[in-house]
Amino acid sequence: MLLIPAGALAADDSAMPSGGPAEVHPKIGSSWSGKGISVKLIGRKQQYNARETETWDTDIHSPKSVNIHPSGKKYYVNSLEGGTTVVYDFATGNKLKAIHHDIGSAHKDMWAPDSGLFPFRYTYRNPGVFTGKPVESTFSHGGRYLWIPYYRRSFDLNAQDPSAMAVIDTEKDEIVRMFETGPLPKMVAVSPDGRWLAVTHWGDNTVGLLDISLPNPSQWHYTACLTVDYKLNLNFSRTQKVDRDTGSGYCLRGTVFTPDNKYLLVGCMGGGGGIAVIDLKSGKYLGRALGMMSNLRHLVIRDGWLYCSINNAGYVQRISLDDFLAACQPLDGKTVKTVNVSGWVNCKVPAGARTIELSPDGKYIYVACNYSSCLAIVDAASMTLLGTLQADSYPVGLDVSKDGRYIFTTSQARGGGGNCVDIFEVTLSK
Repeated sequence: MLLIPAGALAADDSAMPSGGPAEVHPKIGSSWSGKGISVKLIGRKQQYNARETETWDTDIHSPKSVNIHPSGKKYYVNSLEGGTTVVYDFATGNKLKAIHHDIGSAHKDMWAPDSGLFPFRYTYRNPGVFTGKPVESTFSHGGRYLWIPYYRRSFDLNAQDPSAMAVIDTEKDEIVRMFETGPLPKMVAVSPDGRWLAVTHWGDNTVGLLDISLPNPSQWHYTACLTVDYKLNLNFSRTQKVDRDTGSGYCLRGTVFTPDNKYLLVGCMGGGGGIAVIDLKSGKYLGRALGMMSNLRHLVIRDGWLYCSINNAGYVQRISLDDFLAACQPLDGKTVKTVNVSGWVNCKVPAGARTIELSPDGKYIYVACNYSSCLAIVDAASMTLLGTLQADSYPVGLDVSKDGRYIFTTSQARGGGGNCVDIFEVTLSK
């Protein structure tokens, strides 16, 4: 175990430090074994080598995230640059459908009423006609619906006006509802009781909250758009592209509700770092918890522990959730806006720690290590790195099957690398 103080690193959810690793594509069948566990690469979906006909799939275009349906029967891959969500049969790996996010007249009646929370800075002739770039996603209502925010609408070059979010009916695998969002939404999460959905806006330090407690999608609605300390005033060029992955305030990213449905925690990947705390009962932002390492990317709560990944430096951290929340009690959003939280235990993993997930039994933490192009396996009890297995270049998204037997990673495109979904099989020994 390592106890390491907070550092100061720049936020960046896509770029890689100079001198990064070369493009890599491990052979199917490569494996790693440790005490009590082994992991093997058993398959992939890719668009970097057409000669590999069995794995070739042109819908895999810079995949950002993957979500396995709660039923375990299929999984969904968000191809960011392809503007597509690809649906696969879990058992066979066959493609079931490609949901194209070409939004237009066919979706006109699917839009929820304007909430008034996300005004446009500029006037566009047809703001409801665009291609959406799907980022992350999450299920609600027992898996009936899949929520997918768009990085931006295609006409908004620098992601400075409202984006949008699609709702997929997973029984039909079709878009059935559309919502506006703030600029550059990335993470989306549902509260354990199913009442709230949060969408975090990387682009301007805000978080949207929707009430989705009723079963009918037409009854879902925004209740608030909360600001984390300050809202960015976006005024970029409309013709010359700027880097929106950096310099976007706190760069809000990892998002998780506490199990008691009392708080929403949002990781700040940039700016002053920390974790923003939102009180759901009052609907107010309380302040930021500091003390963890900077460049925090993903948050997970499991079995009384709060876990987070640290991107650039390559760490996984954890702390008792009760201890974390107790330390946050002084936050009131007025006189006390920050608190320092101590007691974090850290595990060093390869650089570029992005999405993290735990095995169903909570014994292992799996980490998509982007800069190092590998899957890392961490012992959760001791917070020690057990080992790594090479993945296709630049893994970013990750999900674990309900039975713990399979891990899926997505490798986002960069140069000649990425454009791949890797499938790993986990074997546990007694």
